[in-house]
Amino acid sequence: MTRVEVNAARQGFLDHNEDLPVGKELKMIERLIELRKELHRYPELSEVERMTAKKVKAFITAHYPPTCVIDNLGGHGFAVIYEFGTGGATVAIRCELDALPILEVNTFSHKSTVNGVSHKCGHDGHMAIVAGLVFWIKEQAFDSGKIVLLFQPAEETGRGAIKVLEDIRFRELNCSHLFALHNIPGVPLHSIVTMVNGFSAEVQSCSVRIEGKECHASAPENGINPALGMAEIITALAALNVHDPMSENFAILTPVHSSMGQKSYGISPAKAELHYTLRTWSAEKMSALKTDLEQVLQNTNKAHDLTYRVDWFEHFPASKNDADCQLAVIAAASENGYSLVKRPYPFKFGEDFGWFSKNFKSAMFGLGAGEDIPDLHNADYDFPDELLETGIAMFASIIGKLLRESSSANI
Repeated sequence: MTRVEVNAARQGFLDHNEDLPVGKELKMIERLIELRKELHRYPELSEVERMTAKKVKAFITAHYPPTCVIDNLGGHGFAVIYEFGTGGATVAIRCELDALPILEVNTFSHKSTVNGVSHKCGHDGHMAIVAGLVFWIKEQAFDSGKIVLLFQPAEETGRGAIKVLEDIRFRELNCSHLFALHNIPGVPLHSIVTMVNGFSAEVQSCSVRIEGKECHASAPENGINPALGMAEIITALAALNVHDPMSENFAILTPVHSSMGQKSYGISPAKAELHYTLRTWSAEKMSALKTDLEQVLQNTNKAHDLTYRVDWFEHFPASKNDADCQLAVIAAASENGYSLVKRPYPFKFGEDFGWFSKNFKSAMFGLGAGEDIPDLHNADYDFPDELLETGIAMFASIIGKLLRESSSANI
């Protein structure tokens, strides 16, 4: 679908909506901006996105009721389905419901009303884009196929996508293709960001609990203080870093938290704790890196007569892009006149869309959010409303292409 076709669909929506104020053209985009700002005012953290889901679902059903709705996907997630006859492709578009535990410092009128919680990754904008597709869908008359709009919970913790996939109701949709986007600050506005190998890194977090023997601080020789072992572990893990993103052995081990003992100066402590996130470009490299980490822990703790335990959590599989889906993204950018930014390697952040890419033909792409706006997860970040139309146009082109091709194949 070209930009001209998208504009025609928008106009069709305006022409038959009788609730528009006399003398004022209330455009589709204005409604979506209102939705986006409402979601921004009332953010919810991962796994508690109940009101967020309720608001988005109400917006969709008010403007174009779907064929059916699947509630409580992976928690508070949901999917709306639009059917166009039997057979054909089933194209799913996914976005995220959750916000972050970050105190917003912005002062605009749609500032977060929830202390210490805010949409600092742009999920409010992603939801508005996917919800906005209903205005385009309403004007379509495909011969066959289905469109699935998936609103996924708990992306920020890495637990949402896998829970959605565990639900048989979602699996029974038999999605043939699945797409998602993410806004990318620091990249020219409206540009489309693609990469050959995949969208984002393999990410795994862990905690390391170390234990020695407690004793009086005046006689540390009578105990086993974990401080030296802890220091050696940190140094040895730092040596495993390979910061060059062009290297196939790329690896980042980032210490994110540490603790030891307590503020009691008569005690030489027994316990210490380290928390890390690990990043590589593939599951295979992550497995090798975890083995290296375990070897460091074994050697160091044995040398200092310490015991240890490792717990792994918040796994974000690398998001790999299917070649055909990648071509559909590139074609959509061309049709709409958006410039392409081709990255030589994935983004270093984690994205639980990787769970979907393990199971479906899928692709994730970036939307340039502008070169002079705060970065993701910054306290003063805000999603650029100019991207709402860009995202809708991209997804509309992708869906239209795939459904028309699948209908032709069935003739």
